[in-house]
Amino acid sequence: MKLKQVSRKVCDYIRYDLKEIAFPSSLPDPPHAKKRRKLSLKEWFYVLKEASRLYAASWVRDIGPDLRPNDYKKSEESREKSDGVESAAKEKEPSTLEDLAVAARGGMETLRPALQRVYMTRASAYRDALKSFIEGYQEGIQQVMEKKKDQQESDTPHKST
Repeated sequence: MKLKQVSRKVCDYIRYDLKEIAFPSSLPDPPHAKKRRKLSLKEWFYVLKEASRLYAASWVRDIGPDLRPNDYKKSEESREKSDGVESAAKEKEPSTLEDLAVAARGGMETLRPALQRVYMTRASAYRDALKSFIEGYQEGIQQVMEKKKDQQESDTPHKST
């Protein structure tokens, strides 16, 4: 009888517990989560095609319209609306995020100078903000001191001889 119980427990362990250990089931979805419908074969192929195109475009060092076509469409529309000289100068400089993305693909040698530039620009911005705050604070103190001086002069009676 013991052999029968042991064999049943081993079979149950293999059938249920070992399967759960090897291939764990995911947690159930929360009650508020809406289940998505399954994609059709055509939709699945389109998603796979677009994902592989974006993945292949991400391996290029220059982030261009292949990777972000919607951003470039917006920039072309804004270029037509605004003056061409000012917007062209602004858009030729890459944003900080794009600069870091390109540097990260280049490895640590190119990432270190890009991060140093970011830190230095932030430090200079912080320093400039602190200087302007101190100047404004000193101007405010001077104004308060002048008001006090004017009040004291008006409060003290003048001696006439």
